[in-house]
Amino acid sequence: MDSAELLRTARRRAGLTLRELGQRAGTSHSTLAAYESGSKSPNVATLNRVLAAAGFAADVELHRRQRGSTELPRGEELAAVLELAAAFPARHADRLEMPVFGSK
Repeated sequence: MDSAELLRTARRRAGLTLRELGQRAGTSHSTLAAYESGSKSPNVATLNRVLAAAGFAADVELHRRQRGSTELPRGEELAAVLELAAAFPARHADRLEMPVFGSK
């Protein structure tokens, strides 16, 4: 969720108009409209202040990225996954059967 959607959702859930939220947050309704439309982005302090004025707080979670892992280079990671997959028994016939498309 981006900041525009976050602010719009918080304001609507609080049942506030742009003017009401602007008065509570100490900013203009036109600035809030620009934030909600995505034409302007608030800094973190402003985002927190406006959310607090609406009665909300943003919680941030940190997740480890899969891409660019410092533990294994990408090629080695793929090789390890393929090696693991090869350890599982195959449960299919020796010859795979497929339908012929376009035939009746």
